[in-house]
Amino acid sequence: MVDDAPQLDVLAERIGYRFDDPSLLRQAMAHRSWCAEHGAVASNERLEFLGDAVLGWVIADIAYRRFESIPEGQLTDLRKSVVNAGALAAVAESLDVGPHLLLGKGESAAGGARKPSILSDAFEAILGAVYLDGGTEAAYSLVERHVAPRLAVSIDRLHELDNKTQLQELCARAGAGAPAYSSTSVGPDHAKVYTAVVTIDGRRCGEGTGGSKKAAEQLAAAAACSTFELRDRP
Repeated sequence: MVDDAPQLDVLAERIGYRFDDPSLLRQAMAHRSWCAEHGAVASNERLEFLGDAVLGWVIADIAYRRFESIPEGQLTDLRKSVVNAGALAAVAESLDVGPHLLLGKGESAAGGARKPSILSDAFEAILGAVYLDGGTEAAYSLVERHVAPRLAVSIDRLHELDNKTQLQELCARAGAGAPAYSSTSVGPDHAKVYTAVVTIDGRRCGEGTGGSKKAAEQLAAAAACSTFELRDRP
């Protein structure tokens, strides 16, 4: 790989972990687009796979121990609130990972260093690299420092984490039909914007726009929840 050790030393310092094998951090920065342009070089995809598994376990363990009164369903929502592309991209941005990414020319020109999907994958790859280099304790500590603090923010808005479920429950209590979602998208493949509309018994009840179909549907459901009046149901 390119000689980027000084820059990666800066990144390692921000992460809060000193690598015995710095090549693992270099690999964590190597997007497949860069590897495709540089021959037989391993991308960060295998490290991302490992980091994803480690992250899920650590967050589940932390949530279980810290929030003893929360039932299983809400623990799942709490975990999802910090283990998702948007949240992990925010963590990566806080660590200023973007400038250290190794991207192919096309991906770099398309703003890949700012894409949430690439940033979140890179953070998971970093976690995988830390796990391989320092073991369970080092990986756990990394998640505690950079991801777990976000749980405290999410705990106060658990009721907002799954608006689609909330809307479905409102409909069931009102004797209404199940919410139905439709969506459209505009823009190029790398920067699509989705708009979702939710209808209940044929009546348009909410609309939302987001960077993914799932996000747009959640926002549409949130809009419907905020205006849904039981007295309006037949």
